Amino acid sequence: MLKDLLKETIWSLTGNKVRSGLTILGIVIGIASVITMVSIGQGAQSSIAANIESIGSNLIIVRPGAQRSAGVSAGFGSAQTMTIEDANAIKSQAQSIKAVAPEISRRYQIAAKSNNTNTDVVGTIADYLIAHNVKIASGSFFTDQQQKSSAKVAVLGATAKEDLFGTDMDPIGQTIRIKNVDFEIIGVAEAKGGSGFNNPDDNIYVPLTAAQHYLSGSDIVSMISIAADSQEAMAAVQDQITNILLTRHGISDPTLADFSIMNQNDIIATASSITGTFTILLSSIAGISLLVGGIGIMNMMLTTVTERTREIGLRKAIGVRRIYINLQFLSEAVVLTFFGGFVGIVLGWIASLLVSKFAGITTLISPTSILLAFGVSAGVGIVFGFYPARRAAGLSPIEALRYE
Repeated sequence: MLKDLLKETIWSLTGNKVRSGLTILGIVIGIASVITMVSIGQGAQSSIAANIESIGSNLIIVRPGAQRSAGVSAGFGSAQTMTIEDANAIKSQAQSIKAVAPEISRRYQIAAKSNNTNTDVVGTIADYLIAHNVKIASGSFFTDQQQKSSAKVAVLGATAKEDLFGTDMDPIGQTIRIKNVDFEIIGVAEAKGGSGFNNPDDNIYVPLTAAQHYLSGSDIVSMISIAADSQEAMAAVQDQITNILLTRHGISDPTLADFSIMNQNDIIATASSITGTFTILLSSIAGISLLVGGIGIMNMMLTTVTERTREIGLRKAIGVRRIYINLQFLSEAVVLTFFGGFVGIVLGWIASLLVSKFAGITTLISPTSILLAFGVSAGVGIVFGFYPARRAAGLSPIEALRYE
């Protein structure tokens, strides 16, 4: 029976190649769109997580501003509750930490000879190298002595170096102007491969005291980065930091803290949640075309049932059971969606690779998304093929035989 059913299905679908091809096209477009959109969303999630992990290992970040739910601080950017003394207290009192790096970060217009750029200038100390996993490609980072003396020296990120001096010129010993103050370049950091608005490769690093004296004019710091000894120690370190800062700021109720603490895992979880929602949104939009393809299959199968009414009547008249007629038309719908699903997965895979290559967007194709797409295509065939198949099987033999 299965062999005959397969032959009958192939004969029926190839009998009208154009109609079958257009029906399959709807499924192909839907599955390919879903695969592509999911790969873009998963690629963005993977890229963001990698970028966050690249800024430092076992990283804990303290920002000024009242604590709110989900680790988001209120008033960040305008609150002025953190000082370098807070960072010194954390470094001297907290256990199981490798580095503590206070920083003040603001955007400035940077000029170098005939070139200029607008980017973040990070005033910090030598411990920033450890906390944020920054490596120096050429030259050196500023020393503790240069930090204490407010030396007007700077270290360029890889992208900032290219923007200001191009790819071939060695900027060591050259001068850049920040807020009408000249800074001598003493080093260039290795590229991390970041992108976007807060790209670490686009940063320019200067001593914290120099940033406070010549640029911000304030002793307030915008962030304190702490590197814990290990992943296991992060929770304990975070509790220690909270207690130290609450005591220093004279706050007895932790819910009224004028600072917020977020560890690397919290940042990754928040970013993953956002990109996950983004992926669901993209997939839902792409799924609309899959729904349209399913409606196309049902429309084709209903048309087929109408065209083959006399044939159905003849089959029932000679004793073909209702379940076999049901299976015949249901199998045609499933074959259409399986074939369309397979082609759609291949095209979606190719589209994801093209998007990554030509649009510069990271894509990630997972076996789970492929299995999901294939399962959805099979479900579409069964759901949208069930009604036409049931209608065919329910026809009266006498009425079907005299159908004109």
